[in-house]
Amino acid sequence: MLLDVSTSSRGPIFDGRAQRVANAYVDRYERRLAEEGLNILRGEMHRVFKNPTGYYESRCEVIDGHKIWDNRVVYGPWLAGIGSRNFPVTKFRGYDHWTVTRDKLNERKRGIGERLLRQYTGRM
Repeated sequence: MLLDVSTSSRGPIFDGRAQRVANAYVDRYERRLAEEGLNILRGEMHRVFKNPTGYYESRCEVIDGHKIWDNRVVYGPWLAGIGSRNFPVTKFRGYDHWTVTRDKLNERKRGIGERLLRQYTGRM
């Protein structure tokens, strides 16, 4: 008995299209998470700051497509409670705006990823 097996390697997995779509999804997902995180952070700043001037909030932005930072505002660590001038040097322990943002974003990231993935799976 002679058995002859042949295969064909065509399609998005073999020609690189699926990899490009997956990479585009990851890039967009990271950007979407960073933007959502920035929105959460701004809301938290409104919640916790007692006398906001708007300067610190205006300095917070998304960079490199996936990072949220405060442009190294000199009093940023003090506001977050991790500066050298926080407790025990002074009574001020800082605000929780960064940690609450992290926790809220972690709760939302799965839903954001699943909704976004629906736009990309058809192209794979």
